[in-house]
Formats: sequence, structure tokens, C-alpha cells
Amino acid sequence: MTTTFILAGGCFWCLDAAYRALNGVTEVVSGYIGGQSPHPSYEAVCTGTTGHAEAVSVTFDPDVIPADVILDAYFTMHDPRQLNRQGADVGTQYRSAMFPLDDAQAELFETARTRADELWGGGVVTTIERAETFYPAEEYHQDFFAKNPGQGYCLAVAVPKVNKVRARFAEYARS
Repeated sequence: MTTTFILAGGCFWCLDAAYRALNGVTEVVSGYIGGQSPHPSYEAVCTGTTGHAEAVSVTFDPDVIPADVILDAYFTMHDPRQLNRQGADVGTQYRSAMFPLDDAQAELFETARTRADELWGGGVVTTIERAETFYPAEEYHQDFFAKNPGQGYCLAVAVPKVNKVRARFAEYARS
């Protein structure tokens, strides 16, 4: 049986790439959530006016990789102390947010956020928002890093995040 979490933490290309590096992750879908516009496009979300965040839907087998590892990896691959940004990516579409699908997930997310706040020395601004419709992003955004390994953003931003997650969670890293 698999579990799915919807998480936003900056550009979805980075989250997608880092999660795909972990054993037990069976699917990662980049998309948009948390806004008021139905069926948003990448161009619309980039304006910052739709209310949507770039996010990933991460499906994993908890018998292979525990939910806490998925959540701790999330707080490792982005800086949850940055409000409405990740590095040079600025705007509410890059916010740090978790979208629980039920009350049990909301509790898990709250506990993980508390652990992250302790790990980061306070100041975590990650929100826990009610999950509405998750809109998959355009096909060219899916598994973007694997399709574009030499792309400048991937080399400068995604690779360090993937390496950080692989190092911290080596026992779950794909070989």
C-alpha cells in the first residue's frame, strides 16, 4: 500500500529530482496547488497572482521508506525559514507549504514541522494548508532534471539539493 504527500518548497524541479533519488518513492508528479485559479498554467503561476504553489505529489511505499523520512527529506531539500522564496526564486508560488490529505497527515506534518524548527534553530515558516485540487504541471515539467541534466538551473540548484538528500538519507538513496 502506498501513501501520497503533497509538498511545496520552492521550484518543483528540485523537489522532484531529490525525491526520485530515494528508494521507496514510486511516483513524483510536479504540479500546482493552493490557489484560486482552476487549471493554472506554468506561465500563470509564475506571475504570482493565482495563489498556487509549485508542489510535488510524492507517492511512496511506507514499508520501504518511512513517512518521517519523506518529511525530514522535505525539510532537508529546501530552507523552510525563507518566506515566499527559495534562493533567487521569489513569490508565493515558491512558498514552503504542506497540503495534508486528511487529519492523520495533518498531525504527521505538524510533528515534522516541529522537528524541522528544532533542526533549523527556529524560524520555520512552512504552512500547513488545506489540500484542494492538485493540478499536474505540463508534461515538460515532469521528471525535468532527468530530461535536462545539463540545464543551468538544474546544475546550480537541483544537483546540490539532490546530493544533500542522498548524503543525509544514504540508507534510502537509490544506487
